[in-house]
Amino acid sequence: MNTRIVLANRPAEGPIPPNTFKQEQRPVPKKEDLKDGEVIVRVMWLSLDPAMRGWLRDARSYIPPVKINEVMRAAGVGKVVASKCPKRQVGDEVEGTFGWQEYWVGPSKYTELLHPPKGSSALDYLGPLGSSGLTAYFGITDVGQIKDGDTVVVSGAAGSVGLIVTQIAISHPKCKVIGIAGSTNKCKTLKDLGCHAVINYKDQDWRKQFKDSVGFFDIYFDNVGGELLDFALTRMNPHAKIVMCGAISDYNSGKPYRLGNYQALIAQKGTMQGFIVMDYTKRYHEGRAYLAKMLSEGKLQYKYHVIDNGGVNGCEDGLRGLFKGVNEGKMVVKVWDGQMERSSKL
Repeated sequence: MNTRIVLANRPAEGPIPPNTFKQEQRPVPKKEDLKDGEVIVRVMWLSLDPAMRGWLRDARSYIPPVKINEVMRAAGVGKVVASKCPKRQVGDEVEGTFGWQEYWVGPSKYTELLHPPKGSSALDYLGPLGSSGLTAYFGITDVGQIKDGDTVVVSGAAGSVGLIVTQIAISHPKCKVIGIAGSTNKCKTLKDLGCHAVINYKDQDWRKQFKDSVGFFDIYFDNVGGELLDFALTRMNPHAKIVMCGAISDYNSGKPYRLGNYQALIAQKGTMQGFIVMDYTKRYHEGRAYLAKMLSEGKLQYKYHVIDNGGVNGCEDGLRGLFKGVNEGKMVVKVWDGQMERSSKL
């Protein structure tokens, strides 16, 4: 049987309530049930991301919301266990939007065949070689237009995207890089990576820390939004760029923070720009080549926060934990260990 988690009730603003999702059991099709070009994928890993909170809202966005009784959307990696497509063989590792379920069935064109570079694994296609890494790369290079000598501030710097942005910035000659995080352990991680300074936003004097360590910045890579972003607007160099990647402090708050210092963009001739990584699909190869090179040269370290508690049943509590900041690095759910016993092939 295929255990899957579907959207039962659309949540209001604020924390995700217990009745939002429900579990279902569905039969897994056999190979003979597949249409030409289709595959069955057994899911190994699922990604948990802040954007998921937005996908639960029935509101205009860059992607349609998850429908009621639809499997909760999520990126994942898995192995092909049955195929009627000559381009996909049993045992192939693939990536796709598989959702919160143990098996995914559909056209193979919606999967990407994985070829992990030396020193990496399929899991890394949910991390540094996946949407997290690509978001970091295109955000800091294309939107932020980072150049040598910039002062770069990264909020949510110990998160899945922030960790990579921080290290890309550190790798640029003469850049001054300041990471913002919310715990002593996370700040230590950032300092160990080579940040010139770190700010714990839970300290009462975080504003003073910001002024003293940053001065004024050229790039602010924002994963948090809210009060941090509002204060950052007062610390821009002329022509500074604010890269709008996420606003995790607002996603679950029920009452989004209203910026009061946006007029500073006028005085400092600054820019604040949002972006969506899917707009760069045709350039993913470029980003992956850059990130794979960093990995091979030892310039990119990465952490996973693994939920290994009951397979897909760990997704719901994991997502809630994401908004509480329990993770350091990328949060993923382990669904299956990938061992291809005879019974795994359909």
